[in-house]
Amino acid sequence: MVQEKLVAFRATSTHTVKDVIRRVLGAIMTALDIDFVRRNFPAFLEPSLQDQAFFENAGGSFTCQPVIDRLTRFYTQRKVQPYAGYAASKLGGEEMDEARTRLSAAMGIEEDELSFGPSTTQNTYVLSQAFRQFLSPGDAIIVTNQDHEANSGAWRRLAEAGIEIREWQIDRESGMLDTGRLSMLLDERVRLVCFPHCSNVIAQVNPVSEITALAHAAGAFVCVDGVSYAPHGLPNVGDMGPDIYLFSSYKTYGPHQGIMIIRRGLGGILPNQGHYFNAGSLSKRFTPAGPDHAQIAACAGIMDYFDALADHHGLMGTATKRCGGVHDLMRDHETTLLQPLLDFVAAKNSVRLLGSRVASERAPTVALDLGKSPAAAAAALAERGIMADGNDFYAVRPLQASGIDPEQGVLRLSFVHYTSQAEVDKLMNVLEDIL
Repeated sequence: MVQEKLVAFRATSTHTVKDVIRRVLGAIMTALDIDFVRRNFPAFLEPSLQDQAFFENAGGSFTCQPVIDRLTRFYTQRKVQPYAGYAASKLGGEEMDEARTRLSAAMGIEEDELSFGPSTTQNTYVLSQAFRQFLSPGDAIIVTNQDHEANSGAWRRLAEAGIEIREWQIDRESGMLDTGRLSMLLDERVRLVCFPHCSNVIAQVNPVSEITALAHAAGAFVCVDGVSYAPHGLPNVGDMGPDIYLFSSYKTYGPHQGIMIIRRGLGGILPNQGHYFNAGSLSKRFTPAGPDHAQIAACAGIMDYFDALADHHGLMGTATKRCGGVHDLMRDHETTLLQPLLDFVAAKNSVRLLGSRVASERAPTVALDLGKSPAAAAAALAERGIMADGNDFYAVRPLQASGIDPEQGVLRLSFVHYTSQAEVDKLMNVLEDIL
């Protein structure tokens, strides 16, 4: 019987023998298969990138092959106005819908609660304009100084409309947000709490469910910037409970799009920011710009990749459960690689590590204060085959709050689940020589 299943599965699949056996027997891999992962990213076969270890993933990830395939197919076969009755148009529209359907299912939300836009920065700005119309002078918004400017600046500008802006400040030494400080800021005037799932320089993973519960108990909505977290595994937004969750597909192995989740309870009462005739469509109310049809369609390739990971590792169940399993595989792999790196840099007297020294408490984004411009260190890394950078990374406020001059900046070393142990070892060997 097993042999018959193997023959049948192999006849319709390009998977390896190992993949076939795993699928048939229902075996579950408890550790990420890094070789399988890297086979899904053409960058690792690109001659010009050989012997180059990529450690600027927080700025944007490599693109997985399924996304490239979908983007190529759309541009060559379906690059017409979608949703008409002829075949190319119909198929193009269906593929765009597929991206929304599969991403929303994976993240535990309703399909119409997910929207696409040009970038997370622009999506946040559009939302801030909706809140500008929705709120009244004297209402309050809480922001943090741990945020990337995209989830801080747009909200702070609402002070021009008489909205009170309250800042939830990080601890200067640890860079962390204390929920006790949030509780002191919350009262009946607070209508919105904005914070990052994790910072792009501090890298602390904030307890979204806990913070959301505190905000909701005080009668406030919640907006979470997930740009720096989502690359490390798409979260179950439905379970966590925020009203808004934002992230960027170009950092989650896809094309350059901003992805915005707005739950129905909030999306239905905020003023429409799109065309008047789209006011009744939640997925269109907050995307006034014309959509990039090809890139939206290509976002379905992200789920092709996640599904391939789930299949390969024997993960079963609903789309949300399988996505959760992929999330855990990614995070476990990253945490295992991250802890030795944290231990290594924390022991260096010549640098200051921002954020926690405990890998499980943070994302694998390591920002180092060198006490001077990081430009020379970044150049030295590049000469030794390490792709990284040093600047303020649009994180001016958290750097200032940590006692670092943004003009100086930090050296940032960031990786994701496709990073190998050998690459981290190479990084530490080079750092040993230049720090």
